[in-house]
Amino acid sequence: MSENVKPPRSGWKKFKIIALAIIILGLAGFVGIRYYYPYGEGVKTGQLNFVVYKGVVFKTYEGKLIQTGFWSNSGGIQSNEFEFSISDPKIADSLMHAGGQIVDLHYKEYFGTLPWRGHSRYIVDDILKITPSRSNAMEVMPPVAE
Repeated sequence: MSENVKPPRSGWKKFKIIALAIIILGLAGFVGIRYYYPYGEGVKTGQLNFVVYKGVVFKTYEGKLIQTGFWSNSGGIQSNEFEFSISDPKIADSLMHAGGQIVDLHYKEYFGTLPWRGHSRYIVDDILKITPSRSNAMEVMPPVAE
């Protein structure tokens, strides 16, 4: 009687381990680049509109900067707004006390967002300058005599 014993497939097992390792490394690289590698950084200047602390599960600091000038988007004219998230509570606290002032903010731009980092791809990581804005109060003009 001969027994039908199959020889071990060490080559197939080795291939599966290598393929799994490549897939795991590829996914780790993708996640790392998409969510943790900043592909851009810069400085934005404008009037700080607001900074809020919001969220249901992950509370994050979110803000908006109104930049001077106008830009056209599909035929309409609207103000240039920069919406951003803040990961450092100290920076957020400083900006919360600077509402309405002109600020220079350094930011990093990521490909994707993470819920614990904020709602925006733009993460402010430094305040370069805070300049008090000029009063926007309008002077009351006397009525024109007819």
